[in-house]
Amino acid sequence: MPLNLIKKYNNLLDLGAYNNQQRKQSLLAIFNRDIATNKNFAFNGKKITPTPQKDGQIKMELLYFHLTTIVEDYVTKNRVFDIHRAVRLHWIKHHIDFKKKNNILHFSIKEPAGIRTYIYDKDEKYVIILEPLRNGIEYYLITAYHLRGKDAKRNKIIKKYKRKLDELH
Repeated sequence: MPLNLIKKYNNLLDLGAYNNQQRKQSLLAIFNRDIATNKNFAFNGKKITPTPQKDGQIKMELLYFHLTTIVEDYVTKNRVFDIHRAVRLHWIKHHIDFKKKNNILHFSIKEPAGIRTYIYDKDEKYVIILEPLRNGIEYYLITAYHLRGKDAKRNKIIKKYKRKLDELH
């Protein structure tokens, strides 16, 4: 498990041999280091905070859950563990810190839910979505995921990029 703490972008975390408890322990160690206890977790000079609390859940627990699961059933909103998100959990900080310089897009677009800021790694087909807060000095971390299947083939992020706003929000 400690070996996952030394993994760097673009290596994937090793989770396959772990039971559920070991896997969660390993992922939480990375999540806490990179996000939950990282006092410098910011993008473009703006602090990143978890999304608002829902149903009494602690914000950081909800964010961790969201970053390591995927919606299984859109009717019930049931979420299940997603290995493709989980093995890339440590990629979030790498991209937030602007460590990748080539084949990366940073842009904001107006969507029905409001303005969203995207970080898109074209080589790895990896997306991070932030939502600027109204105060203008913070973001919510909405999600991060690897584009796969139909989404990767259609390249929906490039279509969004074509509608980008003039400035990064």
